[in-house]
Amino acid sequence: MKLIMSDKPLNINIQNGNDTKYFDLSSLKIANCMGCFRCWTKTPGKCVIRDDATAVYPCIAKSNKVIYVSRLKYGGYDSVMKTMLERAIPIQQAFIRIHNDETHHVQRAVTPKQATIIAYGDIDEEERDIFRNLIARNASNMSFESYNIIFTTEAMLDDMVNKVLETWDE
Repeated sequence: MKLIMSDKPLNINIQNGNDTKYFDLSSLKIANCMGCFRCWTKTPGKCVIRDDATAVYPCIAKSNKVIYVSRLKYGGYDSVMKTMLERAIPIQQAFIRIHNDETHHVQRAVTPKQATIIAYGDIDEEERDIFRNLIARNASNMSFESYNIIFTTEAMLDDMVNKVLETWDE
């Protein structure tokens, strides 16, 4: 499965019949994580909040190629994307493992991913560096086998996403 998550509507070319899921997170009702950890203890692998996030995080777990599209804010994901990624905690287990001399959560049947993160907005070099470090630090917990970060403007966003999608069809 391939997954596209965006914090705004996109005008993109998704081929009919392929296994690509597209979520415009800005059109979904996704509450903030409560930090209750019931998805680890009471209902393993399932969030207790019943909203649109419950349809999205299983797709994150199953996907082998992902595109995450987010406005860059202060060197990080904008709130819409950050909220969804925080709500994806049910795809991890409460257990910790040592990976490359660091502690990381054990994944719950999560497919390794080739990830493309497209950050848009009026981005200066300091914000780019902070974001590069954030993605590098998150790569293990997000099951990224490989990742590519693309910085662009909002005006060029659809073109950039479509270029990445063309490589998926090759």
